[in-house]
Amino acid sequence: MDSSFNSPSTKPLYRGTQIVWYLLGLLEILLAFRFILKLLGANPAAGFTDFIYGVTYIFAAPFLSVFRLTKVSGNIFEWTTLLAMLVYWIIALGIIKLFLMGRTVSTPEAANKMNKQEK
Repeated sequence: MDSSFNSPSTKPLYRGTQIVWYLLGLLEILLAFRFILKLLGANPAAGFTDFIYGVTYIFAAPFLSVFRLTKVSGNIFEWTTLLAMLVYWIIALGIIKLFLMGRTVSTPEAANKMNKQEK
């Protein structure tokens, strides 16, 4: 069996990656709700809609002026929410890669990966 799987750092790294994926999933679901509610022209004064818009605003705000809103009969296609979802997914992938870089590897495994990088 590969010694990197028995390393004391494996379990914390695994837990770290689980936490990142969980937080990303939660954020993506909230942003998807925001996108769908805007798209379907949900009443912003309704409790659920107001809650979703309030919770997601801080995550959508950096992207809100990137694209113009597409409005049709009170429905809004919010491109910026889709952009936010993509950017947060890419950030999560980067964090996961950083976690995995801290994983212990055996010498043969490292040599094999280095050989693949040379090609």
